[in-house]
Parts: sequence; structure tokens; C-alpha cells
Amino acid sequence: MEADKGNQGSPAPKKDQKPSAKPMRTSKRSIKRRKFDDELVESSLQQASEATGTRKRNEDFDRLFKMTSGWLPTDDLALILAVQQTNDLESVYAGVSFSSSFTLSDIQERWYALLYDPYVSRLAVEAIRQLHPEQIAEIESKALWSKEEEKLLSEISCANLDMVKPFEELLEKHGGTFFRTRTPKSLYDHWLKMKHYRLLKDQKGTQNRRQNLAVFPPLRYKVQPMLHGDTLMSFSDAEEQLEKAEKDQQQRKDQLHSAIVRDDALEQDLNYIDRQQKRAIRRLEQDIPKWQTLVEGSTAQEFDSQTFAVLKGRIVRYLMRSQEITVGRSTDSFSVDVDLSLEGPASKISRKQAVIKMKPDGEFLFFNEGKRPVFIDGKPVLNGSKAKIRHSSVVEVGELAFTFLVNTDLVHSLCAKPAANYV
Repeated sequence: MEADKGNQGSPAPKKDQKPSAKPMRTSKRSIKRRKFDDELVESSLQQASEATGTRKRNEDFDRLFKMTSGWLPTDDLALILAVQQTNDLESVYAGVSFSSSFTLSDIQERWYALLYDPYVSRLAVEAIRQLHPEQIAEIESKALWSKEEEKLLSEISCANLDMVKPFEELLEKHGGTFFRTRTPKSLYDHWLKMKHYRLLKDQKGTQNRRQNLAVFPPLRYKVQPMLHGDTLMSFSDAEEQLEKAEKDQQQRKDQLHSAIVRDDALEQDLNYIDRQQKRAIRRLEQDIPKWQTLVEGSTAQEFDSQTFAVLKGRIVRYLMRSQEITVGRSTDSFSVDVDLSLEGPASKISRKQAVIKMKPDGEFLFFNEGKRPVFIDGKPVLNGSKAKIRHSSVVEVGELAFTFLVNTDLVHSLCAKPAANYV
């Protein structure tokens, strides 16, 4: 009964009712359809613009690669400095040595690219900023000379014997004209080159023999028919014309000879001035020991009660506080008492270059144990040789120069003591 009551609550299914249909499958892909004309035009324009942009980027890359290939940052800096000095690309091509053998057209293209191409100029500036200061200083020291600088140098007489003072005064007076890295030494070196090529102001009035020959060319005869009007010249007229031509030729020869004589006299004067300069330099070299002895009184502060001698350089002082010291270049696996690499470039100095030893009688000996010779007061000391070294002696090792100073008071007091008390 209860089961029948429960079935009475739900209606019975009809026989003619069909079962419910399944849900239809859908796709997220859009249905392809034919495009209208305006849509076709728009898509074709978009594809053309993308292709044009890609082609333009490729052309920019090819142009950038072509402009920067072969040019180093040092080349760009040298080019910029040279153009600033000379304002002439042909002078830059003739006077600057780049890392590669660029042609004049290469230099012109590179300069125009640095001026007008933003890609190339931006890359070049960034690369130049990353250069080491020593590289920049080396390039600036080789900068070309401007016309204004050479004009000022040409005003110094060719008979000048002073190697420092005139150039120091010129640099102080015209500091804004000269390049920032110019020194009196560089001015003097360039002045010597100008003097050698006769570019000084007091040398421009002279003419060499080649110029004289250009001014007074020899007379050459040309065979011509001796005509006087429409008729042949007479013998006397021809003879008179030949005599006149010979006379003119003799006058030209005399003028040429007088010009050559004047040039020879000038050469003799220049040779005499050169001999005087060399003689003055030789006298100065001979007077170096005398000038060194004048500073002996000012070296008392160099010593203390335990220092026998001092090897004094431009930057570092090396104290000798024992009877024997080793001189050379210290490394990770080898050490010496006097490390010369602290003074300056020591690439040409052996690790154990020399030994300085003090004898019981107060003399100092220098033993050269390196591969290269050492110069003491200008005299070479070869490998395996020894030489006496005295107070105020100049020791030249590689590219470095030192002055050897002896504490004479301490050495004399030690020599006066018995040998047993000698330390």
C-alpha cells in the first residue's frame, strides 16, 4: 500500500514522448569567409608596410656595419683631433697613422658619418668614453700641429742655442693657441724638424740649388731657319744673333753662380752654428759631475745613523743599511732588496740585475749580474763585470736613472774602528 502511495505522487511517462536530444558541439575558430575589397586593400597595405620596415632595418644595419667596420675607437679619436687641428682631411690622410691602411675616401666617409649619422656618432662617442686614460694621452701626444702653432714656432731664430727657455716662454704666452698636451720638449722637437726642412721664418728667404735652377734655367738652342722677313738672314746678322744669345747665356750663368755662392755661404754659416751647438752640448755633458758635486751639502737630510748610502731616483729613495744589497725587479717568486719597478718601467731590467757591496775600506763596488749593461757615469758595465761606484755617481739601469749618495760621516767612522767591530 505504501509503495502504491509513493507511485501516485509522480506521473507516469507517456508512451509517445521522445527522449531529449544531445547538446550541439561548438568551435572557437572563426569561420573563414571571403574578404571584401576594402579589407583586401587594408591587409595588403599592412603587409607592404611591414616588409618596408624590415627592409629599412636591414639597410640601416648594413650601413652601420659598413661605417663601423675596421674603425677602432682610437682611430676615431685620432681622426677627430686631427681634423680639429688642421681642418683638412688630406692632411689627416698624410699625417695620421691609423690602425689600418685607410684610403682618403674611407677617411672622408668616416668623418661624414661621425658628423651626420646619429647611429655611428653615438656608438663612436660611447666607445671613446670607454678608452683607458693612457690610450687617450698617447693619442693626444701624437696630435697633428696646426698652422697657428707652426707659425709661432717659425718665429724662433734658427741660431737659437737655448733648448728650454724660449719654448717655455712661448708656451706661457700663447697657451691658448697650442694644444693642451704640448710641452716645451715637444715644441723643441718639432722646431728642430722645421729647421731641418728650412721652414723657419729666417730660412724662407734662402733658396736651394734646385730652386735656383728653376729660376735660371739653362739656355737651349733650337734649330730654326735663319729668316729675316721673307728672305734668308745674312751671315753677319746670324753671327750677331748668335753672339747675343751667347752673351745672354753667360749672364744667366753668372747670376746662377752668384746665387749658388750665396747659398754655399749660408750652408757654411749653418754648419758653423751646428758645430757650436754640439760643442756646447758636449761641454754641458762634461760639466754634469761638477754640478752634481755642488749639491753634496744639501744631502745631509738623506741619511740617518743606520744608512750607509742612498740610491735616489726621481720618485723613490732606496736606503742601503747593510754591507751588501741586491738590485733588480721583484716578482711573486723572487724578491730583491731594491725593487726598481717602484721607480718606473722595469720591463728591461733583470730580476737580479746587480749587487752593491761595501768593502771594509769604505769603497763601494757595483757587480752587474743582469743580461743588459748598466751605465755608471756614462761608462757601460757589462754582464759579469764590476766597477767602483762613488758619491754622486749616476747609475742608469734600463730606462731609469739614479744618483748614488754615500753617508761619508758614517762610512769614515766605521772605517776608523777595528775590523772586529765593523758591522
